[in-house]
Amino acid sequence: MDFSKLPKIKFPTSKNFFLIAGPCAIEGEKMALEIAEKIVPITEKLKIPYVFKGSFKKANRSRVDSFTGIGDEKALKILAKVGAEFNIPVITDIHEIDDAEKAAQYVDVLQIPAFLARQTDLLVAAAKTQKVINVKKGQFMSPESMKFAVDKVTQSGNKDVWLTERGSMFGYQDMIVDFRAIPILKQFAPTVLDVTHSLQMPNQTSGVTGGKPEMIATIAKAGIAAGVDGIFLETHFNPSEAKSDGANMLPLDNLEALLTQLTKIREVV
Repeated sequence: MDFSKLPKIKFPTSKNFFLIAGPCAIEGEKMALEIAEKIVPITEKLKIPYVFKGSFKKANRSRVDSFTGIGDEKALKILAKVGAEFNIPVITDIHEIDDAEKAAQYVDVLQIPAFLARQTDLLVAAAKTQKVINVKKGQFMSPESMKFAVDKVTQSGNKDVWLTERGSMFGYQDMIVDFRAIPILKQFAPTVLDVTHSLQMPNQTSGVTGGKPEMIATIAKAGIAAGVDGIFLETHFNPSEAKSDGANMLPLDNLEALLTQLTKIREVV
């Protein structure tokens, strides 16, 4: 795994997996800094390269009254502050073409949401920022088809692209991870497993996505065994109070024990 594009990663020669983790959405400066402050010493102790994650806005919501953010510029400035204060790279989602250039001024990695993985103009705009681009596999897409998403980025002049497996739709209200996708995706780009979104239960009658957080450790361990390059986890001090995706988040107090287990599996693999 080449981290040369992310000089703030502290363990560039680590043979460990890398971690993308943080809250689903930036809810405020205090919470973002406190979450990073909790995670950074854990990842340093375990020698896990770490990228802080937080969405500066949430565009894909089931209901019109769902939380979408605290304001674009305010949230992006918080992400930049997290990166500067802890000397770590940060990642955020983009949803529109104009978001690419705007977010690129504040973060190190631009993430393309799964529902937008086929949006050519968005991928090209992201690529042109010359940031690292993380493209999530669409819930409706085969792993083989993600080759073309990678091509859209690389043929736009950017070779720094990751892919993220985040489960596939299994009926109307469930997701399933097909671990056969991991070696396929790795043929095209470094591959991350988004553990928590893979455990979503979308399309609930309440209009609020459910989840199966009790399966986080199982999916994460299987991903490491399957050879993923990175693990993606959304985490919060109190998931029940999170303003977005709390139903499938990992409680932050459980993170160190899980990562310790994953590093041991990685050593064996």
